[in-house]
Amino acid sequence: MKGAGGDHPEFDLAVIGTGMAGLSAALFASNRGLSVVLAGRTGGLTYASGLFDLAEIHPIRDGRSWSDPWDAIDTLRADIRDHPLARVPNRDIRTAIEEILSFLKGAGLPYHVEKGKNSETITPLGTIKRTYAVPLTMTGGVRALVERPSGLLVDFQGLKEYSAAMVAAGLRSRWPGLRTASVAFPGMERMSRVYARPMAQALELEVHLETLAERLRPIVGDAQVVGLPAVLGLNGRREITVRLGEMIGASVFEVPMLSVSVPGMRLKETFERELAARGVTHFFQKKVLAVHGGSGGPFTLSIGDEEKSQTVHAKGVVLATGRFFGKGLAADRKRIRETVFDLPVIQPRDRTRWHREDLMDPKGHPVSLAGLQTDDAFRPLDRSGRPAFRTLFAAGSILAHQDWIRTKCGTGLAAATAYAAVEAFQGETGREEGP
Repeated sequence: MKGAGGDHPEFDLAVIGTGMAGLSAALFASNRGLSVVLAGRTGGLTYASGLFDLAEIHPIRDGRSWSDPWDAIDTLRADIRDHPLARVPNRDIRTAIEEILSFLKGAGLPYHVEKGKNSETITPLGTIKRTYAVPLTMTGGVRALVERPSGLLVDFQGLKEYSAAMVAAGLRSRWPGLRTASVAFPGMERMSRVYARPMAQALELEVHLETLAERLRPIVGDAQVVGLPAVLGLNGRREITVRLGEMIGASVFEVPMLSVSVPGMRLKETFERELAARGVTHFFQKKVLAVHGGSGGPFTLSIGDEEKSQTVHAKGVVLATGRFFGKGLAADRKRIRETVFDLPVIQPRDRTRWHREDLMDPKGHPVSLAGLQTDDAFRPLDRSGRPAFRTLFAAGSILAHQDWIRTKCGTGLAAATAYAAVEAFQGETGREEGP
């Protein structure tokens, strides 16, 4: 459709930010029949473990870990009323998570959820964490922590981001008897340094999978399960994991890696591919250069880079730019500012109060709670305490009063607030839901 500028397209909703919150908002809006434009330069999912954390730790200062994430959220809601998760009803959080998981399953990237509780999973440091949803390629590790069968952990020579020996050392008390081994990766034997993405792509070819199986068979021994770093194919389909297990005579599972993450790439590329197929107009790796309007009319957004830009109009905006890593927030020597609309940011009153003296203070740091204050519809407030714009909403980690890293609620926060923002936009505009 043509917008107010004639040749400039007009959309129902513009989503700024391509992390989990932004991608989720685009999905929810598209599912409800809204026209969507999505833009952002963030690459946070590339570093994500692929695990879906809903809620694990509360209170942060005590480090209490919850088996039931819904109990954790209920307690958090009673203790911190301004926490974004506390402002979304559990039924809406469930709907949001289920909608995302259904979408991913339909796209060939299925997840497993334990009914009513978090799953215990293995981390690349050999610790145990609780998370809500686990990629099917990692569920063998979840079962193994319960059953503790004879097991083998394998790493690849030249892969610096993962050490089987480190993981096994951390699991010694929980899973005794774990053996470890290191093998050369097929086709990369002469390389002193190997990288996750090309490894994952290589294992989608049968010839490389067969070579890997040949190298694993002699060392499997009595192991019933074999854990490998999460590089078993870039598309994330479980067939590669199952096929390799059949070839070596043992169940195979993936373990997340540090730094650049193949499971995170799978999520990112699945969202991008499927949203485009659903008609979402996207400007990936492009920056929102300027936003105008929004007071009594549509927003006008300039999207692009220094060489080329595109102007679009949108009735509403979901701001999901994240914090400092996503560049939704920026800091100088005096203050923290929001980078797109220059909205006021909740923050300690001066920089000397941003951090505690102890870097590892169990209470965390006040700067980690910085972000945007919103009303109950997740509309950011201006300096007078009123919604800055009637159809501007915020979602994800840019919101104030939460420390998602320490609470381990990243996906829950992103999904719940993106869902709430899209629902609120529909309520404000009076648009009927699509199919």
